Amino acid sequence: MKHRAWQRWELAGLFFAIAAGNLLHFVYEWSGEHPAAALISGTNESTWEHMKLLAVPWVLWTVIQALALRGSGVPVIAARTAGLLAGVAAIPVLFYTYVGIWGKSISLINIIIFQLAVLLAYGVSSAIQRRRILSGAVWQVLGTAVLVLAAALFVGWTFAPPQLPVFVDPVSGVAGLPQ
Repeated sequence: MKHRAWQRWELAGLFFAIAAGNLLHFVYEWSGEHPAAALISGTNESTWEHMKLLAVPWVLWTVIQALALRGSGVPVIAARTAGLLAGVAAIPVLFYTYVGIWGKSISLINIIIFQLAVLLAYGVSSAIQRRRILSGAVWQVLGTAVLVLAAALFVGWTFAPPQLPVFVDPVSGVAGLPQ
């Protein structure tokens, strides 16, 4: 497969993650707080649920991209998983850093942080694919396992979150689904 083909897939994934992540912020509310919508969308204003806004479209696009590029030799799964981990790690790091310095959360900055996290995830994934790092079969299997685990945690911890500050909605003080 030509270099440009997987680059187009990566770039399309970048735009998909940004657009879908922004929309998923509102889907739970738009659905009338339906539990099925909670599987894929943010359910409150916690940092965890904002990380989920990156994870859900990223995982979905990874599956689509992996299927479309299967047999091409492009190491999609491990690269995309590494990108996901970088992006979701950036969200709490950037959020808690600026809130610690500024003293309060600002919606516009939170939106910018999400966009930066998606860009970071894209950059990591693209760099790994371009350099053919993590391209071996073992890395693809490990990447798949980590991707499945991450997806399961983002869904599971929406319904039964650990009692940690990252899961607490700063507006309502509730972790998990709104009461």
